[in-house]
Amino acid sequence: MKPIPNFAHPIYPVLQQRWSPRAFSEQMLSKADVSILLEAARWAASCMNEQPWRFVWAFNDDSPLYNKLFDCLLKGNQEWVSTAPVLMLTLVEPKFHSNGKPNPWARHDLGLAIGNMTTQASSMGIYIHNMGGFSAQKVQAHFPQLQDLDPVTMIALGYPGDIASLSEYNQKREQEVQTRKPQTEIDLSSKLS
Repeated sequence: MKPIPNFAHPIYPVLQQRWSPRAFSEQMLSKADVSILLEAARWAASCMNEQPWRFVWAFNDDSPLYNKLFDCLLKGNQEWVSTAPVLMLTLVEPKFHSNGKPNPWARHDLGLAIGNMTTQASSMGIYIHNMGGFSAQKVQAHFPQLQDLDPVTMIALGYPGDIASLSEYNQKREQEVQTRKPQTEIDLSSKLS
């Protein structure tokens, strides 16, 4: 497991446990596990209750859907994702249903949904690695029926595995302690008062 970082303040253990592994075990998730994670995402807050998030996922079973999702990843991510039992594409509806105008908060709301999913996964011992390293053009080519949606990220889901399965470069990254900017850098209130 990854070294535990130092937290400046006490936070829930389920949040402390969260990290984004690259080494996944071959232990499969069940369809029920994925349904629980999607249910957690479904209950996220959203602007005007639009719930603009959408998900496409597949088990790592060499199915046509999985192969299309995998092909959308950039090579650097394909290297380590191949052991993750589930691969997921996240998308948003870019317009409000009520008036057809652009929804500038859609990606924010997707982030809330993924946050819910990630926290739920952490509580179940499941780990999530979000990725921006994918080709939106390949998503559009493989899934033309999703043309009205904007692809945002891809996610690998599973249980932590043996880092020996990774390249030397990624093994080193797996063993690094997570770091975060100090609160003084992200909380700008004192600079504005």
